[in-house]
Amino acid sequence: MGKYSLNPLTRFSVNRQLLMLLLIMVIPIFVLQVYGSAKAEEIMTRNVTSAYAETSKQNLSLISRDIDTISKITSTIIANPITQQLRTDSSAGSEVIDRVRKYAAADKMLSGYSTTADGSNTIAYSFYVYDPDDLYEFAPKRQMAASGVYFFTKEQAPPAWYEEAVVRKGEGYMKVIDSQVQLVPKTKTLAYIRAVRDTSSGNSVIGVLVATNMEDQIGESLNSVDLPEGGNVYFTDGQGTILTSNETGRLGSQLTVPPELQQQSGLGKSIHLIEADSIYVSTFGNNGQELVYNIPKQPLLKQQTELKRIIQVLSIIYLVVCCFVMTYFWRSLMKPLQKMASFSRSYEPGKLVPGTPAKGRRDEIGILMSSLYDMARRLNMLIKDKYQMEIKQKETQLQMLYQQINPHLLYNTLESIYWKSTIEGRSESAEMIKDLSKLMRISLSRGRELITIGEELEHAGAYIKLQQHRYAFTFNVDWQIPDEVLPYLIPKITLQPLVENGIIHGIKHMGEDGEIGITVLFENNAIVIQIEDNGYKDVDTEAIERIIASNGTGEQSGYGIRNIQQRIRLHFGTAFGLTYRRREGGGTIARLTMPAVTVAPEEERER
Repeated sequence: MGKYSLNPLTRFSVNRQLLMLLLIMVIPIFVLQVYGSAKAEEIMTRNVTSAYAETSKQNLSLISRDIDTISKITSTIIANPITQQLRTDSSAGSEVIDRVRKYAAADKMLSGYSTTADGSNTIAYSFYVYDPDDLYEFAPKRQMAASGVYFFTKEQAPPAWYEEAVVRKGEGYMKVIDSQVQLVPKTKTLAYIRAVRDTSSGNSVIGVLVATNMEDQIGESLNSVDLPEGGNVYFTDGQGTILTSNETGRLGSQLTVPPELQQQSGLGKSIHLIEADSIYVSTFGNNGQELVYNIPKQPLLKQQTELKRIIQVLSIIYLVVCCFVMTYFWRSLMKPLQKMASFSRSYEPGKLVPGTPAKGRRDEIGILMSSLYDMARRLNMLIKDKYQMEIKQKETQLQMLYQQINPHLLYNTLESIYWKSTIEGRSESAEMIKDLSKLMRISLSRGRELITIGEELEHAGAYIKLQQHRYAFTFNVDWQIPDEVLPYLIPKITLQPLVENGIIHGIKHMGEDGEIGITVLFENNAIVIQIEDNGYKDVDTEAIERIIASNGTGEQSGYGIRNIQQRIRLHFGTAFGLTYRRREGGGTIARLTMPAVTVAPEEERER
């Protein structure tokens, strides 16, 4: 990677960069518009849902009040002695005229409850009595009016709701039943059904009291709610059967709601579900009945949709204006840039540079254009100097080649002496010459300042062999070198001065008891090299540290280790370097710390 990273936009032409700028200006506006519309729709939907949830609770409360009113009326009718006298057992009386009076009184009473003050029929109350002995044979066997008293004989099977009411033992319930009136086509009606028990005995059932046309009264409460176009409200029982609805023809049918709404049901709860196209608000009564609102979202959001269209039109106008503005700036910027690009492509060093165009501009484009043409003129002026410098550079390179002949001549000469000594049988001299040749070759290293640890160890090994030949004793050398450290870099001629110090100042007079240890290891992602000796002299490590830390002014001793310290820090920084400490059992340990790198830091910075 280069020293300076390029801006990724420079990979594109200026035209594309300006287009990207336009998109960066416009896209956030459209994103905000879409987000704002969605958020506004969400807030409006949530507020409307909350409002309908409260309305649903109030509406259900009104319906419950109507049902309670009807329940109280039925309780009054049941407790009335006129109703209690309509028994069909032995207490019914033997005289027909008495039974006729009872029937007429009960029929008149029910008609009175079924007629309001203005004369209209709302809730119709009917009393159905099972008369197995046909004691009330004079009464009509077919129901001709919505209210009144009607008898069943053995030949007439009572409806299913009659048996259900008897089983409930006086508990009132609501059910959609077929109208019993014979003069009108078969229709369904919502009825409040309740068995009439004999208050004197408390066990027997006299008949069943039915209040019909309840869908009209409850429907008035449902229609009082202002619903959007396409919205519906349903009043259902605990099994989902529609008892009342503002939707025509749904009485007694089954209401289908999303499963998520069914899973959250519970007595006294009010829940809602917002889907893609509809809002469901459901309120449950304490008796298991449910009031469900199905509200389409589209009519609710109609005004918002119109506002959204206006915003879209304004956004398009804004986009067109931005395009015009960007086109103006594009022409103002791109034409001079295109001229500069054309000049840059056609310019050849040494050719005559034309006059600078657009000299009157004082903006950055004018400055850039003037600088470009002035630079081209200065470049032409430097061509001649550059040519002369190249000639001098070639002469210098040639001189350097001549200077490099001497080391090669020395290597070849030493190699010739080595082979001649080998042929003449002087193997020890030949080996010393070979080690000397290796020592010099690695020392030069083709001008490299950093070499691998493997090369440096080879250099140190050649030096040790020469010293072992030089002195009349053979000291021991312990190498602890793992293979994985060999490729890492180290300043050249770093280990040889340290090994030399260990030999001269440590084990020189110890004979075969002298030991030199060279160990390379990893510590904290760094490479540590230790050169230790078992010398018997007491070493002043503090004095050595002072020598290492000094800048060398006036110092005649310690040049080698000070040079090592300076070169390590020059290449790798002040966090690394050379330290000394005493060795347990006698002797000295020189410790080198360097980073584990395979590429020279200078080369790394230039990339």
